[in-house]
Amino acid sequence: MTTPHFYPVGIPGQPWGDAERAAWRARQVVQRHYVDDVVAALNALPDALEIVQYGQLEAITHTYPLLLAKTRNWDPALPTALVTGGVHGYETSGVHGALQFLRDHAQDYADRINLIVAPCVCPWGYERIQRWNRDAIDPNRSFRDGGRIVETASLMHWVAARNDDLLVHLDLHETTDSDAHEFDPALASRDGKPWHPETIPDGFYVIGNSENPEPAFQRALIAAVAPITHIAPADAQGNLVGLPLQSPGVVWGESRSIGACAGFTSARFATTTEVYPDSPRTTPAECNAAQVAAVRAGLDFAMQAG
Repeated sequence: MTTPHFYPVGIPGQPWGDAERAAWRARQVVQRHYVDDVVAALNALPDALEIVQYGQLEAITHTYPLLLAKTRNWDPALPTALVTGGVHGYETSGVHGALQFLRDHAQDYADRINLIVAPCVCPWGYERIQRWNRDAIDPNRSFRDGGRIVETASLMHWVAARNDDLLVHLDLHETTDSDAHEFDPALASRDGKPWHPETIPDGFYVIGNSENPEPAFQRALIAAVAPITHIAPADAQGNLVGLPLQSPGVVWGESRSIGACAGFTSARFATTTEVYPDSPRTTPAECNAAQVAAVRAGLDFAMQAG
């Protein structure tokens, strides 16, 4: 009797080739629409924000404009902040939190800081509620070497060409139950490795760049989010996602060296946010609000400190 593989695509112990990637891609189904959810929201923003197409993603049957919003009346004398969401397209509050911040709070920072907000870096993944891009590549390991996929290269090249002196970069993410039952098994199968189930942290936390952690900045984000949704506790080993807890809700991990989005700029204050939308103790609206609170707290702290 043959023991079933832990994932529907792949052969145990063998990394995927083109056939397996094609089989995986065929399983992905459009479940929501980037144009309706993201492009329309960007186009409805006030005139103080300029919508810029910084790239284009060709995906055989569909073309996605890669869009961001930026301060229209740009002041080179002011500091600059970058906010990114949807690097993992399935992490919904990253996208909608960024859009909610633009809609409700961007005007609060006029004449104080220049804003660049890319709310949905990976629209193909957003539509299919998928972590990877269409080639089964993790975008949040692809912000290096000038960008290893179109989605990351387009943003990196646009930001580099401007040569802005970035003070802060907030990259908005989620950790979901689907990590445990879909994406982690898919990753192990893709790489021909065994799958070891991991525990999903229950609550909000941040991952600071271990190469420049800025602990007070990270603590400020946790303090702002705590009244909105619960902060993830450490596991029995004192870790979150395998990283030692530095302070409540704060861990440090590699960023630039692994090609994570939060590490591709030279911003002094940089972090990855993580919220747990599947918890019975929170709601989608609270997850969006937590991301907004983290962005605001990050901007406020950076401007005061920087």
